[in-house]
Amino acid sequence: MEQSYVEVSTGPVSFADVIEVARGGAAVRLSATALDAIDRARAVVDELAASPTPAYGVSTGFGALATRHIAPELRTQLQRSLVRSHAAGSGPEVEREVVRALMLLRLSTLATGHTGVRRQTAQLIADLLTHGITPVVREYGSLGCSGDLAPLSHCALALMGEGEVRDAAGTLMSAADALAAAGLQPVELAEKEGLALINGTDGMLGMLVMAIVDLRRLLATADIAAAMSVEGQLATDRVFAPELQAIRPHPGQAASAANLVALLTGSGVVASHRGPDCNRVQDAYSLRCSPQVHGAARDTVEHAATVAGRELASAVDNPVVLFDDAGGRLESNGNFHGAPVAYVLDFLAIIAADVASISERRTDRFLDKARNHGLPPFLADDPGVDSGHMIAQYTQAAIVSELKRLANPASVDSIPSSAMQEDHVSMGWSAARKLRRSVDGLTRVVAIEVLTAARALDLRAPLMPSPATGAVVRLLREAGIAGPGPDRHLSPEIEAAVSLVHSGAVLAAAQSVIGELK
Repeated sequence: MEQSYVEVSTGPVSFADVIEVARGGAAVRLSATALDAIDRARAVVDELAASPTPAYGVSTGFGALATRHIAPELRTQLQRSLVRSHAAGSGPEVEREVVRALMLLRLSTLATGHTGVRRQTAQLIADLLTHGITPVVREYGSLGCSGDLAPLSHCALALMGEGEVRDAAGTLMSAADALAAAGLQPVELAEKEGLALINGTDGMLGMLVMAIVDLRRLLATADIAAAMSVEGQLATDRVFAPELQAIRPHPGQAASAANLVALLTGSGVVASHRGPDCNRVQDAYSLRCSPQVHGAARDTVEHAATVAGRELASAVDNPVVLFDDAGGRLESNGNFHGAPVAYVLDFLAIIAADVASISERRTDRFLDKARNHGLPPFLADDPGVDSGHMIAQYTQAAIVSELKRLANPASVDSIPSSAMQEDHVSMGWSAARKLRRSVDGLTRVVAIEVLTAARALDLRAPLMPSPATGAVVRLLREAGIAGPGPDRHLSPEIEAAVSLVHSGAVLAAAQSVIGELK
């Protein structure tokens, strides 16, 4: 099968491009327009390199050492030294998809024609992505200011033919061997190129884009889980009516409520207690207020997407090449500061924790005979002999507790560095790393709610669930997750449900019946 390509030009790459390259393994090529822009900016750097006047990043040291003028014969060594010294990460390897995302986004900035690299340097990044060569990047090392320096330096090191990488098959090897096996030549970095390769928010931005994509899917799936819980706990769907949402016009709330209405349409369970003899006045907040919580989370995700879109359209480097009627010039700036990205990464960790919290509360109600309206305690087959889903809720609770800790913002912390030259940093990389754990935790919590609600709906027989929620129950059963019965090893069923939520299969099952959810 022919490998798909993503073309990088002078404009921003899209969310879809990031996902296609990071997770789909797509190849990458530079457009002719991008190559022309790269050449134009490089000409400015070459002119400054030949000038006797010092220019930061071209003929000087870096950071707190910027006052030293570097002689021409030492500048190649300067670039090598910069990358080697800054490739100082420590800890576990960062996931392949994260490294591929940050490489693509760094290439996107180079393609804007504001960084001053040579075309062969930019091309080699595209070649590594195309050949599936992934530099080994370590967990710790970025403060999220002056860019994700250490992570990007590990990638720049591979362009020099140094350090460790993994090939397309995942085999760990030296960068020199991987380049040779792919028929690629390492580059000897010229003036300005070291800074241009490492001075960006690409790592935190790549993780933000992937988290937004994942959270959009998860929030739609959380609506499915909530609908199953509303149904299984004999709650009302009247509170989700559009006229009620219209008098508090938050768009996310309206979308979530509309999803719940669509998901519950045709439910025999809901219809069974809709008559005038129903004595339920109001449902618990975790059921009644699902659209308000899920909706606020949706609105926060879309704010984060706006910020990510702006950052994707940015050329983050210092210094940058600018052009006006007088020609090209080099200007220092502070655009590498990760604050805009760091803040929204922290916001998303907060909403992941809160959506997981309300999901856990809905699940817990199924297990308490005083609140589950006629279901057996813990949904057990023979309560006392069997424990049912008692400990599945413990697992949820443990995850939710961790998510609350992860919701503590990283971006409010700052540790000065570089001899007080870099005296305020964003910690955006740290915010991104913990958000990835938060997204995973939310996936698991929602999966356990789906698993528990499906069991409850089976126990409501002969009352029938809605066509949409019934499709989700069938999906679980067809995946080998059995219905109610005596206790059995529960962990494999939880992991199977997690996989179905993570892959989007739960969302697809509901949408196969009622069409695309909002």
